[in-house]
Amino acid sequence: MIVSGKGRAPPRRFKMDLSIVIVNYRTYDLTKQTIKSVLDKDHPFIYEIVLVDNASGDGSLEKLKKDFSREEKDGLIRFIINAKNRGFAHANNQALKRVDSRYVLLLNSDTVVVDDCLERCMEYMEKDNKIGALGCKVLLPDGKLDKACRRSFPTVGVSFYRMTGLSKLFPKSERFGRYNLTYLDENKTYEVECIVGAFMMVRSNTIEEVGLLDETFFMYGEDIDWCYRIKAANWKVVYYSDAQIIHYKGGSLNKKEKPKMIYEFYRAMYIFYNKHYRDSYSKPVTVITYLGIWGMYCLKRFINFFR
Repeated sequence: MIVSGKGRAPPRRFKMDLSIVIVNYRTYDLTKQTIKSVLDKDHPFIYEIVLVDNASGDGSLEKLKKDFSREEKDGLIRFIINAKNRGFAHANNQALKRVDSRYVLLLNSDTVVVDDCLERCMEYMEKDNKIGALGCKVLLPDGKLDKACRRSFPTVGVSFYRMTGLSKLFPKSERFGRYNLTYLDENKTYEVECIVGAFMMVRSNTIEEVGLLDETFFMYGEDIDWCYRIKAANWKVVYYSDAQIIHYKGGSLNKKEKPKMIYEFYRAMYIFYNKHYRDSYSKPVTVITYLGIWGMYCLKRFINFFR
């Protein structure tokens, strides 16, 4: 049972323990693998999978509905079908509005849940009712840590150290390595400022307090913004090292969509700075920040053009 935090409304009763939200966009094989990595385990809690198809239009939705028709009939999997792709945040929000669970998990369609990851994460959150969001250890296919799974907020200083390469030169420095927290032991559990949307377990009471994902972000930045608001509401955000997933990054992106990806990445930087930091810095710093974002965007587009 969840005990409410000081000054917060008492917890209500939920129909389920966990709702797992997966957004599919042209990743049939990867999405199927992700779903199976959940279904193939014997979970000691009541859960459901909500699959949102973001107007894939490639037949992946139809194949997934056929593959998991029995689970859909049994109510274990629900499908939400979009006629238009309005972004990752919008798709997740559609599911978040329809679930009734104590916890919600945003799970990327290009991941594999390892062993009893979900059970471990829920148990850890149950022990501390001040945890609003939790992220597990996210590994890449080669076994290395996906550095995005534990981060600091992209303040001007933190972003400067990353863009200038100082974070790579001095990864063990607490000052220069703050972006990806490379100076911390990846095998330990601790509070962080931000976790990645590829695996983000969030308490429903927290969502009710801070609101849904900001749909201004299309495919990047919505997880950082959510963590910012969760922290601002005095909930903890935790990196939990004793559970893990494997992340096959960028599964739904093809060469034609790469420019769109680059654009949305730097657009997300601009939106986040405007929303949370612009009023905290002087106008010259803001102008320099805008120029830096624009310059990096142009550089990335130039490099991508010749690939």
